Amino acid sequence: MPPQPPQTQPQVRRNIHKFLQSLLGIIRILQILFGAGLWITIAANKYEGSIHFVLFVAVLFWLLTLALFFVTLLDKQDLVPVLGGHRWLGTNLAHDVAAASLYLPAIGIMINKTDRNSYCNLDQYKLYCLYKVYLTAAVFSCLCCLAYLLSVIYGACRKCRGEQSVI
Repeated sequence: MPPQPPQTQPQVRRNIHKFLQSLLGIIRILQILFGAGLWITIAANKYEGSIHFVLFVAVLFWLLTLALFFVTLLDKQDLVPVLGGHRWLGTNLAHDVAAASLYLPAIGIMINKTDRNSYCNLDQYKLYCLYKVYLTAAVFSCLCCLAYLLSVIYGACRKCRGEQSVI
């Protein structure tokens, strides 16, 4: 790859700093961290049944959010066919609505699993129990959903104002 002209590099750095300091950039970082915390918590332990759905939602939206984050960070929205360019804010908004709506049943599943295993939260209970794992996953699910809901509100406000840029 040939070296870039000196004028372009400062512009790229400015765009990166601008995005990382924006509200959406901070929310995206939180979504990535909370999503990783959720799927690592689940994947590191035994899981079964409906937990597969929670793991699917966590990994799917973690990967999609990571992709949106890096495309926006590098300011390459125009290179995304059909969804990029002037549609990028709407694409981000649709992603966040889908994530928030799928995290809601994931929260319900994790709360149900936590409640069903609450009997083994006693100090006298010596057998292996997933109560703390389910509780941690439920907290991460709630934090993920909250981060996506914040992003939905932020994106919807910007869309209503007629803005087209994510940053």
